[in-house]
Amino acid sequence: MDKLKALQNFIAIADHGSLTAAAAAQDLSLPAVVRSLAALEASLGVRLLQRTTRRQSLTEDGRQYLERARRIVADVDEADRLLGEQRADASGSLNVTAPVLFGQYHVAPAVTRYLQQHPRMRIDLVLLDRVVNLVEEGLDVGVRIGPLHDSSLIAQPVGAIRRVVLASPALLRRRGTPRHPRELADAPCLRFNGSDGSHWSFRDQGRRLSVAVSGPLDSNLNAPLLDACAAGLGFAHCLLYQAAALVKARRLRIVLADYEAEPWPVSLVYPSARWMPLRTRSFIDWMKRDLGALR
Repeated sequence: MDKLKALQNFIAIADHGSLTAAAAAQDLSLPAVVRSLAALEASLGVRLLQRTTRRQSLTEDGRQYLERARRIVADVDEADRLLGEQRADASGSLNVTAPVLFGQYHVAPAVTRYLQQHPRMRIDLVLLDRVVNLVEEGLDVGVRIGPLHDSSLIAQPVGAIRRVVLASPALLRRRGTPRHPRELADAPCLRFNGSDGSHWSFRDQGRRLSVAVSGPLDSNLNAPLLDACAAGLGFAHCLLYQAAALVKARRLRIVLADYEAEPWPVSLVYPSARWMPLRTRSFIDWMKRDLGALR
């Protein structure tokens, strides 16, 4: 006996009110419908339908079994639908947002690779250095760096970014390399007007340490702070990707690495996982793989 077909047959009988109507609806012969029902009842050891010459009705066992049969068939149908979507090529449009510099360095290249593999997709990539309301601004997916505060969003962690203290070789020659974060309290520090700007966070022997810092330059953007840092004006504290090019060019060096605070998480966020279109699921799965090695 094909159990799934037997369940579908039983549901059809209950929905159409008779074996004859169920046979017609499924394009089956009446004997085939009767045999399927009989085999199902025999396998269960209960009677599902009470049949007379004039009418039929569900037994109490039949009513309970019908509810579960519907769920089973619906789950199988949903699994088939999802598999079919995975085999299909994603198509349509998505609106995606990310922080400006991280978007340029990491998200945009990943989007380009995704579009090369999914030519029927179109993506509007909006790079903004502010937290946006995805629903209010009509955005499908966002890339967020740092702790998440909006509990109404679904979040998928994809990586983490180090928070580092940087200095130019010239500054380190002039002042020496700091051996403990507390030494920064008396050093020139370049502060970002956001996150932990006036207090820099560290970990010292497993405990959180906050150091109050000050210096000659504050800014609402990291780029001028990093330029000033490379010029030897002071120490800077930022996410590693923001200074990656300067570190690679040896214009900046990472200091106090043993005291770094926990890396900030990188997450993909979206409004809801229920009835997610194939295009959104396809993009999220791609970005999880592409950005998954971030550290």
